[in-house]
Amino acid sequence: MKLNRTQWASVTAVVLALLFAGGAVTFASADRSPRTHTPTTESADAGFARDMSVHHQQAVEMSFIVRDRTTDEDVRRLAYDIANTQANQRGMMLGWLDLWRLPKVQADQAPMAWMGMGDMSAADPAAEDGALMPGMATRTQLDQLRKASGREAEVLYLKLMTEHHKGGIHMAQGCVDKCEPGVERDLAQGMVDGQAAEIKLMADMLKARGA
Repeated sequence: MKLNRTQWASVTAVVLALLFAGGAVTFASADRSPRTHTPTTESADAGFARDMSVHHQQAVEMSFIVRDRTTDEDVRRLAYDIANTQANQRGMMLGWLDLWRLPKVQADQAPMAWMGMGDMSAADPAAEDGALMPGMATRTQLDQLRKASGREAEVLYLKLMTEHHKGGIHMAQGCVDKCEPGVERDLAQGMVDGQAAEIKLMADMLKARGA
């Protein structure tokens, strides 16, 4: 069962809007009044940029894996959209850290500590298998995706990416609530909206595959 034109048009519109918004960030930065201060390394702004960059990198990785494990055009198109969008957003966030002269890795700070969350390893056994933050796939799950093919790979990817998006939305909403007003918080809101739309699309795709 293939997705209809309306479904793809809806998600494509969201993706294009996010990419346009991403491009607009560059120009808006020049017009917006300067920050009253540069974010500190412990700030929500810096924490979100660091942690979401890591979260996004795994989504890009999973999307490239499934692209080579199936010939289904719907899944390959979705994977391309996710990889392209999240790679662009990751580049912007790492660019902000450079602009603020802050480290891209903060070894002494637990992931998502800026949201008031504790060390994930103490609460979730998945962390011991490489899942650094909520929603992220474990090393075992990534190995399963690399070994799968066809419908099995499609279903596994859609399930893993659905959970990945749920974790991403939770973190992005944290930035909407805690980051300073401006382009970064606007980008976080775009992530919440865009990934929610993709979760609905993936639910339809899983249903079409009897999963």
